[in-house]
Amino acid sequence: MNIQPIVEGDGEVLALPVLLRKLIAVANAYPLGVNRPIRRHRTDLVREDGIRKAVRLARLEPDCAAILIVFDGDDDCPKDIAPKVQAWGQVEATPLPCYVVMPNREYEAWFLAAIESLRGTRGIRHGATSHPAPESRRGAAEELERRMTSNRSYSKTADQPALTAVFDMAEAHRRCRSLRRMARVLGLLAGDLVGISLQQWPPTGW
Repeated sequence: MNIQPIVEGDGEVLALPVLLRKLIAVANAYPLGVNRPIRRHRTDLVREDGIRKAVRLARLEPDCAAILIVFDGDDDCPKDIAPKVQAWGQVEATPLPCYVVMPNREYEAWFLAAIESLRGTRGIRHGATSHPAPESRRGAAEELERRMTSNRSYSKTADQPALTAVFDMAEAHRRCRSLRRMARVLGLLAGDLVGISLQQWPPTGW
């Protein structure tokens, strides 16, 4: 019984399954699995025909039980875009559940919110400090690179999955509304798909 992600970037193809498996482990929702994400351009993910085509493809993937669409907010407000995209996707996905999560403004904002937990990993400087408002502006990847040693540059395909495996989700959850949305969606899927009633979700301390 698998979640089938649809994503925008090559980095998310590798990183999002790592993030979802971390959340599944914290929730003890082990009957849930994660398929390899389907990648689509952002222009396809904000158009009804593009979303519906991607969802049709997702439904063909092995053991697909739910569809999760994830792409960066960039300059768009997730409150404006996500409900519309989710409605388009749900029409095509029914009877499977379909959810949309838009990192605001970029996936890397979640790392900036908990950078202290990444010190010494993938070139993050030992003195690096978290951004005071990680979801407030574009350029999260560039902000992350500024927290790396001078001989390193940020690579979405190499660094994004590695940093996802290590970053402190609890700290990022406290500071990033879009990660709280991701956690809520995981809780809903745990209930919808495998009947797991999460009495305390997110966990105490998050």
